[in-house]
Amino acid sequence: MINFRYHVVSLTAVFLALAIGLVVGTAALNGPVSENLRNNLEALNKDNNVRREQVNQLNESVNRSQEFASQIAPGLLGGKLAGRKIAVVALPGTEDHTEGVVKMLTVAGATITARVRMEDKFFDPKTVNDLLFLVDELSQPSISTANVPLNSDGVETASALLALTLLQATPTSPTAEDVTAVLAAFAQPGYLTTEDGATGGAEAIVLVSGVPATDNEAAKKSRYALTMAEQLGKDTRMLVVAGDNAGEGNLVSGIRNDPTLVKQISTVDNVSTVQGQVATALVTVERVVQNKVGQYGLATGATSIVPSAAP
Repeated sequence: MINFRYHVVSLTAVFLALAIGLVVGTAALNGPVSENLRNNLEALNKDNNVRREQVNQLNESVNRSQEFASQIAPGLLGGKLAGRKIAVVALPGTEDHTEGVVKMLTVAGATITARVRMEDKFFDPKTVNDLLFLVDELSQPSISTANVPLNSDGVETASALLALTLLQATPTSPTAEDVTAVLAAFAQPGYLTTEDGATGGAEAIVLVSGVPATDNEAAKKSRYALTMAEQLGKDTRMLVVAGDNAGEGNLVSGIRNDPTLVKQISTVDNVSTVQGQVATALVTVERVVQNKVGQYGLATGATSIVPSAAP
C-alpha cells in the first residue's frame, strides 16, 4: 500500500526534475537566443538610423526647394505686374502666408493698394446678421450701397460692399477718404483689420485662405467664406484665391467643385510654401494681364503647378 511519504517523495522528485530541466534548457538555449535578440536589436537600430537620415535629407531638400523658389522669384516675376494695382484680403489664421504673398506680388512690381485681414467675427453665425445693419449706414459719396445684394445674408452684402470699396469702378474709383471710412466702420466693431493708407482702385484682389474651421459652426463658416469669394470675384471682378487644400470645407476645394465659380476665380492650393506664393504671383499675372482663369497647385482640380509661360 502506497503511503503518504511515498507521495511526498514522488512529488518532490517531479519538481526537482522540472527544475533541473529548466536550468539545463536555459543554459543550452541562452547563448543562441541572446545572440539572436542582440542581432535583431542591432539591425533595428541600423534601420532606424537610416530612416532618420532619410527624413533629415527630405527636410533639407524641402528647405533647399524653398530657398530656390525664393531666389529665383526676382528673375521669374520681375516687372510682370509693374504698374498694376492689387488688393490683398486675408482670411483668419493666414498671417504668415499673407506676408509671403505680398512679398512676391511686390517682387513682381505690383502696387498693393490695401491689405485687409478679416477677423473671425465677420464669419460668426451669431453676429453675421449685424453686418446688414452696418452696411445700411455705410453709403459714401463714391461708394454707393445701392448695388449690394438686398437679402438677409450679412456676409454676402458686406462682401459685395468690400468689393466696391477695394476695386476699380466706372467711371471713377472710390476716393481714398471713402475707402478709409468704410474700412474703419468695419474695423471698429472687430470685423476686420487693415493697415493705414489703404486706397481703392485695385484691378484685382488676392484672397489668402487657410485651413477651414473645425468647430460646431465649421460648415456655416466655410459656406460664408465661399460666399465672400463669390462676391469678390463676381461678374468681371478679378479674384485669385491662394489657399491650402487641406481640411473638409476648405475654400479652394469649394471653388473648384462649383461649376460656375471654377470658371470665374483662379486658385492656388499650396500657398503655405514659398513655391505656392511664387505661383500666386504668377497666377495673378495670368488673371490681370492675360485675363485668364486657371486652377494651379498640387491637389485635385489643379490643371498644372503653375501657369504656362505667356506667348
